[in-house]
Amino acid sequence: MRVALAYSGGLDTSVAIRWLQVKYGYDVVTVTVDVGQGDDLKAIEERAKAIGAVKHYTIDAREEFARDYVMPCIKANGLYEGKYPLATALARPLIASKVVDVARKEGTDVLAHGCTGKGNDQVRFDITMRALMPSCTIIAPIRDMNMTRDVEIEFARREGIEVASEAKRYSIDQNLWGRAIEGGSLESADKEPDADAFRWVNVDPKLLPDDSGYMHIEFDHGIPVAIDGVRADDDGDGRGMVEMIEYANEKAGRYGVGIIDHIEDRVVGIKSREVYEAPAALTIIEAHRELEKLVLTSHQLRFKQLVEQQWSMLVYSGLWLEPLMADLNRFIDSTQEYVSGKVTVKMYKGAFRVVARSSPYSLYDEGLATYGKGSTFDQSLARGFVELWGLQSIVANRVRGIQTHHHEDRVMQGVDEVSMHG
Repeated sequence: MRVALAYSGGLDTSVAIRWLQVKYGYDVVTVTVDVGQGDDLKAIEERAKAIGAVKHYTIDAREEFARDYVMPCIKANGLYEGKYPLATALARPLIASKVVDVARKEGTDVLAHGCTGKGNDQVRFDITMRALMPSCTIIAPIRDMNMTRDVEIEFARREGIEVASEAKRYSIDQNLWGRAIEGGSLESADKEPDADAFRWVNVDPKLLPDDSGYMHIEFDHGIPVAIDGVRADDDGDGRGMVEMIEYANEKAGRYGVGIIDHIEDRVVGIKSREVYEAPAALTIIEAHRELEKLVLTSHQLRFKQLVEQQWSMLVYSGLWLEPLMADLNRFIDSTQEYVSGKVTVKMYKGAFRVVARSSPYSLYDEGLATYGKGSTFDQSLARGFVELWGLQSIVANRVRGIQTHHHEDRVMQGVDEVSMHG
């Protein structure tokens, strides 16, 4: 009997190969999905086979990831708890779907992954796999056997498994949209991360450029189509999107932009200290939000913020295939009809902000906004508006103010009577 295992090449999934063989007697088929993690994919395949995998699949899904997962995230301004741009969370349902595809090809309904019982990824993998293959059996050896990292390392040594990540200070999960850094000294929430934790973002003050950097982002229907002249392809295969994201990561990171360090609420109820590098995600989402402010009404913006919060929570908690996601995406897509234009982001020594934005659908009217002689706004209309706008507040304060004064008078009268009798 075969089992299809989502394989990253790290300690957890390498231990899982051997455990699935020893404990369950399965022939293990490993599946590595490239979502821009930058790993040596050939070396990962060789490692899987050396440990005992009977077959290995390497799937290049970078374009699909950029087009079908990252772009919807941009349109949704996807930031879990207002901070995390959902890089790992977005990739997991894609990886899970590819493992299901391989399982069907191999004629099995037994699936496996290397997730622990403490993290969010177990939720993302399990729910997606079951949604796509309801009859499947899911095995997660690390979680199911309650293995700690020291137990895994001992098992790997005993079985002669060499795992490159074993000696690393941090646990890293990386894709096009972000780099998650966990473990080691980062588990102490009261300590600043060491500089060696970062790869994408320049944290050395001596190496930061002394001048300001500018990133010019062009959007079409809410999707970035060009950054500083690096354009997405018109044929829709996503390759240009991959290149744009890589370019934005490199440029913003060079200026020290893109570090996220916050306390995050995991799906399983644990609060964890999370550190991410996401230069492209932070700059592009901020640019997109500013363009939306230019072209959407205040009512659209306020309601969309509620939708964005729910959208981000669904992605984070592994509910990519929840029907509500499709409903929310339809609403979000409808808001993006006029989100087209150009935005300029200024970066300087770790800080960034939008400094210019334009759109053929801009609701910003300089004639209405100006305080100069070119103003087209009739100020005389404002007096009546102000009176009506605050009418209920004024009435409430008048009525409640009278009642408050009566109450205070009664209290003071009671105090005086007590004083007299005392």
